[in-house]
Amino acid sequence: MTALAPFHIAFPVRDLDAARHFYGTVLGCPEGRSSADWIDFNLYGHQIVAHRVATPDGDAVAGHNPVDGHDVPVPHFGVVLPPSEWNALAERLQDRGVSFVIEPHTRFPGRPGEQSTMFFLDPSGNALEFKAFADPGQLFAT
Repeated sequence: MTALAPFHIAFPVRDLDAARHFYGTVLGCPEGRSSADWIDFNLYGHQIVAHRVATPDGDAVAGHNPVDGHDVPVPHFGVVLPPSEWNALAERLQDRGVSFVIEPHTRFPGRPGEQSTMFFLDPSGNALEFKAFADPGQLFAT
């Protein structure tokens, strides 16, 4: 298998200044190129692009699915981090008063795919999930 390639995702936001603060300051993502309508961010080596889009309801979250006793927001995106980075991010988010949709916790304890996970929303309502596996080989465990 080859090394993982960076992914690219573009997502809607209501307010570019709020997105710049959240992704740049709260999450610590370096900013790349930008225009009056979009901003590139470096999310752990991946290119994410916040596009200012006017929507009637202003909400980017479409629904939820039940997973391990939690209502997981769909759609969502994020990164699988090493446990030490995941813990540091969880602490930084808590220190900055970020509200969690699903608090940091361990999902599937003692079963294949055991993972640490947390969900939160950006200022435009986009859901993000960050995970960590003590055993990275369990990422695709069934």
